[in-house]
Amino acid sequence: MSTDFSIRPTGAPAPSPAVQPASQAVSNAIATELPASQAVTAADGDAIVRNDIQTSNEFVSREAFFDREAGAMVYQVLDSKTEQVVEQYPDEAVLRRRAYFHALDMSKDAVPRVPPTDRTA
Repeated sequence: MSTDFSIRPTGAPAPSPAVQPASQAVSNAIATELPASQAVTAADGDAIVRNDIQTSNEFVSREAFFDREAGAMVYQVLDSKTEQVVEQYPDEAVLRRRAYFHALDMSKDAVPRVPPTDRTA
C-alpha cells in the first residue's frame, strides 16, 4: 500500500454522451394519424429560448455619470426615442440610501469636537 496521497492529473477527461433510454410508454405507444391542423410537433432542441428583454442597439444609448450626492458611478441604458431609463445600475433606491448615509457621514464631520476636560484639578 502506498503512503503517497497526492492527487495527480491523468489527462483530459473524455466527454461521454448522456443517452437516456426510451421509456416503456414510448415504446408501447400506438401510432396515430392526425390532420395537420391538430398535429403537434416537437420544438427544435437546438434553438435557444430566451426570456429576458432584448434591446436593439439602434434604439438604446448608454450613459455613465458620477452621482455626487451618493458618491457612486451610475450606469444607465436609455431608450433613444423617449429618453426614458430602460436599465440602471445601481437602482434609484440604492442611490437614495447611499446619499442619505453620505449626508450623515458629512454631518458627523461638520460637528466640532470638544476635547474632554480634566476634572482632577
